[in-house]
Amino acid sequence: MTRDSQRSAGRAAAPTFSPLYRQIKDYLIRCLQDGEWGPGDAIPSEGELAVRFSVSQGTVRKAIDEMAAENLLVRRQGKGTFVATHDDPRSFYRFLRLVPDDGGVAQSVSDPLSCSLIEADADVALALGLSLGDPVVHVERLLRFDGEAVVHDRIYLLADLFSGLTLEALRSGERSLYSLFEADYGVRMIRAEERLRAVAAGERTAQLLRLEVGAPLLLVERTAYTYGNRPVEWRRGLYCTHRHYYRNDLG
Repeated sequence: MTRDSQRSAGRAAAPTFSPLYRQIKDYLIRCLQDGEWGPGDAIPSEGELAVRFSVSQGTVRKAIDEMAAENLLVRRQGKGTFVATHDDPRSFYRFLRLVPDDGGVAQSVSDPLSCSLIEADADVALALGLSLGDPVVHVERLLRFDGEAVVHDRIYLLADLFSGLTLEALRSGERSLYSLFEADYGVRMIRAEERLRAVAAGERTAQLLRLEVGAPLLLVERTAYTYGNRPVEWRRGLYCTHRHYYRNDLG
């Protein structure tokens, strides 16, 4: 074995170092994933967690600060730290980036059209880490702003997590989809990745959004993840931007 190969082997065998606060953070995330504290619940104080883990409060605080920055936890002045929930309006606007041209806040309403169990095609299987033909729940819906249909969504969900989801359940109440998934199925969307491109409206989307076939639309493909970086939802949203624009705050 050459000296260079010996060095490479030594580097490959070296253990990965994880800072103490990151170990605490990973443990807290596992607690959330296991349901020790549910959405909206208060978690123990920094002092209590420091005693539990036999570390300093500063170490716990750094872990919690990072989780708060990632919208896993919410600090409330004078009240403590709570598990983030999709019922919080701030969480809702994390995942909906469409804004009226006048800069106002338009009230959005979900209008589900269908809900069925289908077999995953190649795109769905790739996005959700499934095999071709695995069962997924398919939801088609419109998103209306002030009564106007602006978004045509096709949403694909892991069948094992959303067994029994029906069109009637989707139409009941005024909760957002993510609030329903969290409250009724215990599935919380932690983060999402999106890809955007310009496309032309097909016949069905044009009919639903009252556009001409071939009208320009913004296609937003989103993969949403729950705890453990597990993909649980893939959606293809077709956005009409005649009176709205897609906003993303960078910083």
